[in-house]
Amino acid sequence: MPKAAINNFRILAIGLLTLALDQITKWIVVQKIPGPAHGSDAPIVVIDGFFELVHYGNTGAAWSMFSGNNFWLAIFSMVALVFLWVCRRQFGVETTLGQVALGLMLGGVTGNLIDRVVHHHVVDFLQFYICLLYTSDAADEGLGVDLGGRRI
Repeated sequence: MPKAAINNFRILAIGLLTLALDQITKWIVVQKIPGPAHGSDAPIVVIDGFFELVHYGNTGAAWSMFSGNNFWLAIFSMVALVFLWVCRRQFGVETTLGQVALGLMLGGVTGNLIDRVVHHHVVDFLQFYICLLYTSDAADEGLGVDLGGRRI
C-alpha cells in the first residue's frame, strides 16, 4: 500500500507562524515588562486571580524541572527537532490535524531553543492560576495544544 502524501509546506508554515508569534511576543515582553533581573517582578493583572503578564526566565523545562540545565535542554531540543522531523510519519501527519499538531510542536521547540541560545533561559510571560500556578509563553502553548493528546 503506498504511503499517503505529507503536506510538508503546511507543517513548516504552521511551525514558522508559531515561531514568529512566540519570538515577537517575547521581544515585546523583554522590551516592555521588567523582570526580576531588573529589580521588578510585579505582574500586569489581566484577569484578577486568574491571568497575569509577567517576565520570568526559566532555565529548566516545564514547571522549571531540571532548572539550571539550560545547555543540556538546548541540546535535547536540537535532537528533538531532528527526531520529530525524521520520524514525522509516525505522528499522523498524513492528516491535516497531524500536520497542524506537528507544526505547532516544531515552532514551539524552536522558539524555546532560540531563547536558550540568545537569552540563556526561556522567556516565560503568561501566568495562569488554575488550581496551581502555571507560567508559560507562546511556544509552550503551541506545544501544549499538541502534547495534550492533540487538544486542537
